[in-house]
Amino acid sequence: MDRLRRKIGGIETRWLALFVLCLGSLMIVLDATIVGVALPSIKKDLGFSQASLAWVVNLYLLTFGGFLLLGGRFGDLFGHRKMFLMGISLFTAASLACGLATSQTFLVSARAVQGIGGAITSAVSLSLMMSLFTKPAERAKAMGVFGFVASGGGSIGVLLGGIITDTLNWHWIFLVNVPIGILVYFLSLKLLPKLHQRAEGVKLDLFGALTITASLMLQTYAIVNGNDKGWTSLYTLGFLGAGLAMLALFLGIESRVKSPLMPLSLFRLRNLVGANIVGVLWAGAMFAWFFMSALYLQLVLGYSPLKVGLAFLPGNLIMGVLSIGLSAKLVMKYGIRPPLSAGLSLAALGLLLFARAPVDGNFLVDVLPSMILLGIGAGTAFNPVLLAAMSDVKPEESGLASGIVNTSFMMGGALGLAVLASIAASRTSGQLAAQVDRATALTSGYHAAFLAGAVFAGLAATVGALMLRTTKTVSPEHVEASAEFTPGSA
Repeated sequence: MDRLRRKIGGIETRWLALFVLCLGSLMIVLDATIVGVALPSIKKDLGFSQASLAWVVNLYLLTFGGFLLLGGRFGDLFGHRKMFLMGISLFTAASLACGLATSQTFLVSARAVQGIGGAITSAVSLSLMMSLFTKPAERAKAMGVFGFVASGGGSIGVLLGGIITDTLNWHWIFLVNVPIGILVYFLSLKLLPKLHQRAEGVKLDLFGALTITASLMLQTYAIVNGNDKGWTSLYTLGFLGAGLAMLALFLGIESRVKSPLMPLSLFRLRNLVGANIVGVLWAGAMFAWFFMSALYLQLVLGYSPLKVGLAFLPGNLIMGVLSIGLSAKLVMKYGIRPPLSAGLSLAALGLLLFARAPVDGNFLVDVLPSMILLGIGAGTAFNPVLLAAMSDVKPEESGLASGIVNTSFMMGGALGLAVLASIAASRTSGQLAAQVDRATALTSGYHAAFLAGAVFAGLAATVGALMLRTTKTVSPEHVEASAEFTPGSA
């Protein structure tokens, strides 16, 4: 354990390693939202139609969602550090390709590769962090930092996207990843643990990998196109049905093979199951915050992209302070459930306040209170969600568990956004048909989406209170595993 406390410039190497993990994760999280601000510029420059433009986002989501579980399991089988380096390399190279793209096909193809690299990086980052910090208090604090990056990075992307697009051009939203990715790669070689504990006799479950990846991609495709194609259309139901059929085949394979990609015994872990249910619901609520409030600010109140990003700043700052400081102390004092339920309840209240924001809303009166409540709620709740998901998992399955929780957040976010957008569009269309002016109709639609988001957050708080149980935040296996590595060792 003493080797873990080796210092560079007065800072322990494991905290520097956490910085590297967070920087790598931030690149991935930012990319999901920073692109949204630049889509109009991309459309004009490369001649995308409105329908084809969606693939700049959707193909990234398809490969990201499809490869999360596979990336996590590859980390368990071949080493988390090795897969992190591979993921960062893929993501950085694909970012360079995106930034240099001069055609639609080249950009969309590079975005697909970017999604694979992002999935691998995200799937193993949490596992590496768990191996770096074994003491409950330090793990809670480190998880708070990691959680802030994961939850707050999306809205930071809106701000950066506005700045970069306004001052440079859309190519630079991708090109800025290149020097950061190179820095993360070389720092990772020095600081990240190379410990790898592969269980004896465990082999890659190829058919399981193919079926779950196909299932996730088919379901993600159906979800992201549900609003355009119609949720009850044969097209959408067909892809959902095919995805569910592949999932059933995957579960059948996993119950029979000797070395399953996903041991079904994991789903007997109450905290893992509970945390993933919370993750699906919470991601839907977070997307109501990030995207619906951004649309309200931009399309109703007339904010510029840069001003929208600045509007999110108070909530992000509060989230950061709570995630890094108070949230860890609350978990150590009260366990996982109370701060989780309290945080999600506050987030639900923040969304309810947004559901009354008027057409001529004032930032200080109608926006800031909601942003503050959502910042407090997210900053308090995100840490215990991640801790609950990883608390009962063995070290040799931590990559898979990390992949599962990332998949839950990603699928929950995609499904939540699709549902919320559908609710908002339906309400707005009804209002426009009734001869209501456009701003009022849009506001009414966003109100309905905010109410649905508040329901998601409230349900997540209830599930967390009923299902999760407080356990020790570190297992003996994690302690033993983490004591054996030296950051940067061969």
